[in-house]
Amino acid sequence: MLLSIPFPSWLKPEIIPGLPFRWYGLMYIVAFGIAFLLYRRQVREKNFPITEDEFSGLFFWTILGLLLGARIFSTLVYEGAGYRRAPWLIFWPFMDGKFTGLQGMSYHGGVIGATLSVIIYTRIKKLNFREIADMFAASIPLGYTFGRLGNFINGELYGRITDSPLGMIFPNGGISPLNKSFALIKEGAEQMGITAIAGSGGILNYPRHPSQLYEMFFEGVFLWAIIWLFRNRKPFKGFLLTLYISGYGLIRFFIEYFREPDADMGYPIQFVKTSLPPALYHPVFSFSTGQILCFGMILAGLAWALISSRMRDREPILVYPSFGEGNNGGKMPKNSGEKAAERNRRRKRRNKLR
Repeated sequence: MLLSIPFPSWLKPEIIPGLPFRWYGLMYIVAFGIAFLLYRRQVREKNFPITEDEFSGLFFWTILGLLLGARIFSTLVYEGAGYRRAPWLIFWPFMDGKFTGLQGMSYHGGVIGATLSVIIYTRIKKLNFREIADMFAASIPLGYTFGRLGNFINGELYGRITDSPLGMIFPNGGISPLNKSFALIKEGAEQMGITAIAGSGGILNYPRHPSQLYEMFFEGVFLWAIIWLFRNRKPFKGFLLTLYISGYGLIRFFIEYFREPDADMGYPIQFVKTSLPPALYHPVFSFSTGQILCFGMILAGLAWALISSRMRDREPILVYPSFGEGNNGGKMPKNSGEKAAERNRRRKRRNKLR
């Protein structure tokens, strides 16, 4: 058997075994906290005209929209049949008498829900949607990193079977003899020189791509670094949102080739038919549900770039002028850089008067 990495045996979904507190839920809290801090920093850098109440309300409704969109979209697209018969269970956090939290959250649904919330909130409060969305785009990816880390800790959303040295043995990644593709997977793995680890009940466990970690780095840290670099270099308002939507879609589209498609869904679009199971092989011209949604994100990002780059008042404002008196009229406080810029402007005005 080629070298593979065993999943850390000490890593469990529960923070404290026996208690209903899971790492996945904690990762969501960490993600929201990081996004909040990065967003707040940008508001202060730009001296953006928003009150503390508006800032708090914006985050509250955006997070609520994200959670609702992620959960509803997940049940409609990936788990539809059962919830159509009992829709009240969509937000029911118990299963078989045990607290399980909300099982199943869709990233694409979260994006839709959060975007709608921001659009509605900015319209009501008469805030600049493009600037608000750009600051979100520069804040979200780094927080998203921890969401994928939560998936890894849960041992879920793992990748396809691989003979790569990066392959990892996930505790829930075994193939049961009851699986209709069991024989094909076993034969294909043997042809690749991969030996399975046998479990109870005839289950065979093979090394798999740790696709959660691929996504954690490329969709999280890597994408965030690029967007953060452009936050003060964007050519027009709305550019960072374009960079985030299209960039995420493009990166995940290719990572999906390493990730096993969702159970019972396979490849909705297949230009090249194959008899090999998705756990073992992903044809270049066969596309998973995730890839289809990501392709839609790429198109949406490009369409938004075309629209926002031609809108009136498209020139980005790196630093907004000072506003309010005393305590800034209830606005967010300025940072030291903006205070220095304001002093320079005052000095220039005095020199002109002389």
